[in-house]
Amino acid sequence: MARSGITFNPDRYNKDQNGFHAFLIILSIFMGSPIVFLFNHAFKPFSELFMYPPRFFVRNPTLENFTRLIAFSQESGIPISRYIFNSVYTTIAVVVLSIMLSSLAAFALSKLEFKGKYVLNKINQYSLMFVPIAVAIPRFLILINIGIYNTYWAHILPLLAMPVGLFLVKQFMDTNVPQELLEAAKIDGAGNWRIWWNIAIPLVSPALVTVAILAFQMSWAFQDGSNLYIDQEALRNLPFYMSTVISQQGNIVVTAGIGAAANLIMFIPNLLIFIIMQNKVMASMATSGIK
Repeated sequence: MARSGITFNPDRYNKDQNGFHAFLIILSIFMGSPIVFLFNHAFKPFSELFMYPPRFFVRNPTLENFTRLIAFSQESGIPISRYIFNSVYTTIAVVVLSIMLSSLAAFALSKLEFKGKYVLNKINQYSLMFVPIAVAIPRFLILINIGIYNTYWAHILPLLAMPVGLFLVKQFMDTNVPQELLEAAKIDGAGNWRIWWNIAIPLVSPALVTVAILAFQMSWAFQDGSNLYIDQEALRNLPFYMSTVISQQGNIVVTAGIGAAANLIMFIPNLLIFIIMQNKVMASMATSGIK
């Protein structure tokens, strides 16, 4: 690109871009093929699910897998709508609270001066190394001791500690919220709460959108809450129900279609959220230093 004098993102089409475009098309097909297969697999009839050699595209699409999934939920004591409500309710709570907590903590660590600020930054960075399974037992003990076992908070509270979200928003705030702007606001009489809400939040909105997507994905697929912190069936969420549908049927051949339909239902909300907010995600990645 540089040898022909063309910028990386030119305003007009140039034939020298053909090779780069061809590479992107091939890469897009490769990256998108699992999604296409997921959609096709969910609509395959039983005869095509186990066909050899396996087919990538469905030839005779059917809704049989979805009707069997709904029929199974009607046979159980609790309808699938209850699991959907639990997942939607807890996911909305996790997304809203994660945005508020991440932005508040990032504002304090980035723009305020207080004792222990450096130590808290380091603790958050080190916490990025811990996988969820490593903190499962401490989480369980904390939930028991604070009395939220078997409540909706058992789905919500473990996901609010989001080190990667705090790190992302803080990095974004370091580079996109100038200190001079905050000092001018203080001279005009604005307090820290007003500066956070009226100045910092609008300037870091791309990073907050990324945090919202990450929080949504974590909460929507969060199965540990129902497995470890909940023993009342009416409080368990949709991922737990989808996993138990297959195991309760006991026959992996019979439940292959139900599993394909369940995987598609769980995947579609993530895909829609990312498509709607992808521009904000790219902006935050480009300016926060995360590659």
